[in-house]
Amino acid sequence: MSLPPYFSTTYAGDKPLRAAVIGAGYLGRFHAMKYAMIPGVDLVGIVDASHDRVTSVSEELGVKGYTDYNDLLDSVDLVTISTPTPSHYRITETCLNAGIHVLVEKPITVTVEEADELIDIADRMNLVLQVGHLKRFHPAVVALRNSEVIKQPLFIESQRLAPFKSRALDVDVVLDLMIHDVDLILSFVNSELVDIDAIGGKVVTKFTDIANTRLKFANGCVANVTASRVAGDSTRRIQIFQDDAFVSLDFINSDIKIMQRTSGEMELDGINVPAIKKTDIPIKKYDTLEAEIRSFCESVRQGTPPLVSGRDGRKALAVVTKIRESIANNLGAS
Repeated sequence: MSLPPYFSTTYAGDKPLRAAVIGAGYLGRFHAMKYAMIPGVDLVGIVDASHDRVTSVSEELGVKGYTDYNDLLDSVDLVTISTPTPSHYRITETCLNAGIHVLVEKPITVTVEEADELIDIADRMNLVLQVGHLKRFHPAVVALRNSEVIKQPLFIESQRLAPFKSRALDVDVVLDLMIHDVDLILSFVNSELVDIDAIGGKVVTKFTDIANTRLKFANGCVANVTASRVAGDSTRRIQIFQDDAFVSLDFINSDIKIMQRTSGEMELDGINVPAIKKTDIPIKKYDTLEAEIRSFCESVRQGTPPLVSGRDGRKALAVVTKIRESIANNLGAS
């Protein structure tokens, strides 16, 4: 997967895309800032139910602010929806039915059934429905895919641990953090998921704050996934084992290390074994959120499928839904 055209800063279109951001909170503000700086895109509005918040962000960026997203549906070509998860379905449905392309933050919806309905509408209306699984655009992930090292993982270990923050607390840690790694694992393992076993606990909120799950795939691959939002320090790492290589990807430091079997032999502790080489993959650094939004705009402009489609978002949601059910069942049995 080579670097696609959304990493370019040029614009060759005839008509600017009209963009808006619905939900001007922490993440929505950053979405708006990126739209405002991308050539060929006009940020025409910011929407938030909070009058004070929308006023602050709209004045900062010099655009019009709204408290009701229905007031700008006739004025935009595409939107980011960065509102609390329970509102994703209602707002996305309205925008799609109005003929607007949508980038909706993860998770796509609360339920798989809601996701299916949105996918059907987008297909029927021939619209782009992209889901904000931001880690797909991370420089280290893009570099790893470009390396073509990953072929058939046997075992994957991921950890996403973070100190407590008083935001995104409308969902549990599975939907807040673990879903990032679930989406990546599903994109690396081309096989049907056949078994899920998970455990979790509440620490400081009314939702699950720590969780661990074991995913087993039909091809034999197993993934062990851990997430916490009450950790002392931040850790965001994924390690991939396959029969010819070990890959360690550190998201915080944008670092990839590979130990891979190569031709020939080498001596280890007095015996000859297949040769192993250590490789550090070069990583092209860039703004990940900007890359995600440029990708979305490029899909809208070219009429091409997004890198993270509604079906991708639905697939990740289906898995984390089963993870949450497994946590509830295991807690009930304890």
